[in-house]
Amino acid sequence: IIPREMLDQQSSPSYRSLFFSKADNTIIPKKASILLPVMLVLLFKDVSSLLPTRPLHRRFGATKSALSASSIPSWKDLVFATKCEEHELPIAVDGRSYSSDPCDGNRRPTLYRERHGWCPYSERVWLALEAKGIEYDTIYIDNIYGRPSWYGGNTPQMKWEDGKVQSESMDLVREIDRRYEGAASLYPDDIQNEVINKGERAFKSIFPKGSRPSSRAAFLFRSDGSPLWKNEFEKTLKETDALLSEIEGPFFCGNRFTSADIAWAPFLERYAGQLPCLHEGLNPKCSETYPYLSKWYAAMETQVPAYACRVRGDPSSWRKVLTMAGFGNAGNVPELVASRMEELTADEKTSLSGEKRAEQQKLWETYAASRPYVACSPDHEAAAILVRNREKIAKDVAKNGPAAFDDLDETMRSLTVILMSDDSFSEAVVKACEERRGDEIHSLATFLDERMCVPRDMGALSAACFKQF
Repeated sequence: IIPREMLDQQSSPSYRSLFFSKADNTIIPKKASILLPVMLVLLFKDVSSLLPTRPLHRRFGATKSALSASSIPSWKDLVFATKCEEHELPIAVDGRSYSSDPCDGNRRPTLYRERHGWCPYSERVWLALEAKGIEYDTIYIDNIYGRPSWYGGNTPQMKWEDGKVQSESMDLVREIDRRYEGAASLYPDDIQNEVINKGERAFKSIFPKGSRPSSRAAFLFRSDGSPLWKNEFEKTLKETDALLSEIEGPFFCGNRFTSADIAWAPFLERYAGQLPCLHEGLNPKCSETYPYLSKWYAAMETQVPAYACRVRGDPSSWRKVLTMAGFGNAGNVPELVASRMEELTADEKTSLSGEKRAEQQKLWETYAASRPYVACSPDHEAAAILVRNREKIAKDVAKNGPAAFDDLDETMRSLTVILMSDDSFSEAVVKACEERRGDEIHSLATFLDERMCVPRDMGALSAACFKQF
């Protein structure tokens, strides 16, 4: 005797037709021989969590067989294929949507950070939590258009499990390392003084004086709104490169990722995306001019999974914020700067080599291994986020997108299929999507790429998937 709800969830209509109901809401097989396939179906539900789960995209065979060659999968099909509703996500909500703190009484640590991912000080704490592999919740605080009435102080802040609230980014990084074991220490005992000296202390000494430490354009502009001179930025980059050269790296304190790297990462990340727009020939990642700094960038993006897969913003997002109101408080974006932005954006749309894609996939699998709610690859994660947020995305496209789509819903579903087109769906299904919605898929992907803010909306590796269209 099998509860009806279990059978309804786990079997197809053809199986259910083999049974008849009783008044007590159970279902009894007409023939004993039917029990075997039914019990196998139910048993699979209980043991599937014990089966190998990497790579997940090898487990989507049912999707292929269930779809005809010419059909474009429904949202229900895509929810199943992406498994985006299979695991509960950590709490991550906008504080303005609540009249009081939604995480009051929470038993997990809570990070209060700037909602767009612009605040470099919030990024420090976020990176520490992710690097340590801690389970935590997030409340987004809008520093631009108004913080919720119940929130006091700046961002970032942490509320610990005991209810205590603490602020100041590097104090929080240190407290995270003190409270939680697990991943490697961010302040290793044998080099603790070096970590502190090469971290925030050196950062404060080297980064430009007299510049504004704002969120969107940190240490780029003077108080009057004019950008720093090129030689001022070069001085900062050369001194940073020299600091990294003092010890065999690639990180600030040798071959270990520490809090020293966390102190520098948000600001150097923004410099890599923004400085090439401000001055011709100013590239912090240039291996000839800044060899040690170049190696540090590469190490952060290939050896620190939490940073590379989720926390890191992408250069195009950091360029976008320069186009917003308040560009250095000096009016509109200068024409020369705007033209450089366009050139850099075009360069980033080249396809990845097979070797580079394989490296990113390996890094992603390391990150996803301890996070069951994360998809099996960057492109699958992009697809899952699109599926979860399909209603909001459709409204945004209708309001701010290009000319009306012939069938926006079908175009969104087709884009999702192609993002997952490794072997999640048959070639016939992928081809049907491309043939029926090819031009509109390109327009939608371009629009989403332009509207996206990384890392607010998704990590840099997933966001890059949209640029390939």
